[in-house]
Amino acid sequence: MGFANWYDAHILPRIIRCGCSQGQIMKRRSNVVPLASGDVFELGCGGGLNQEFYNTAAITRYCGIDPHDGLLESARQRACDRGWDHEIVTGFGENIPFPDNAFDSAVCTFTLCSVQDQHQVISELRRILKPGGKLLFLEHGRAPDLSVARWQNRIEPVWKRLAGGCHLTRTIASAISDGGFVISTLDQEYMPNTPRFAGWMEWGVAQKNGA
Repeated sequence: MGFANWYDAHILPRIIRCGCSQGQIMKRRSNVVPLASGDVFELGCGGGLNQEFYNTAAITRYCGIDPHDGLLESARQRACDRGWDHEIVTGFGENIPFPDNAFDSAVCTFTLCSVQDQHQVISELRRILKPGGKLLFLEHGRAPDLSVARWQNRIEPVWKRLAGGCHLTRTIASAISDGGFVISTLDQEYMPNTPRFAGWMEWGVAQKNGA
């Protein structure tokens, strides 16, 4: 096993768990995730960090994918502990292994930054949602301030190598809107006590537009 593969298998999952479980991030998860209901799909469910925030009484089924096998074991165990009807599998957002119009809610937190094709992933999320289904999102991305965005452009090439392909410069709400969703709720801010180049957050609720 080369260093890159070893890093991805053993070090990267720990970095993701640590970085994505900070107090301010968990606080924002607690505002978004409980809005999920019905048959729920979660993109990037590895580690199970969102599971404590779901309203279990509102969920009829829970499904999710993640490309990191090392993170899925924890997610499956947490789902079992909650007694959910669940299906958690290895997969990529560009080709979600579930049928059209299958879910009432989709949850996407700190995932669009690291997918290969953001536009295709958003299209897939729209495909698997029922008409009128809701996409709940919490993501970091391109800052609105030009000076911060310039630093993001400079830092991103190194950042991606260390953080599993995570991008700093991707737009969030506009990309979701362009992908066939109508955003009904949107909050935006720099996360406190975080370097601004990595701290611009957007979260909210979007409905699938059309059939």
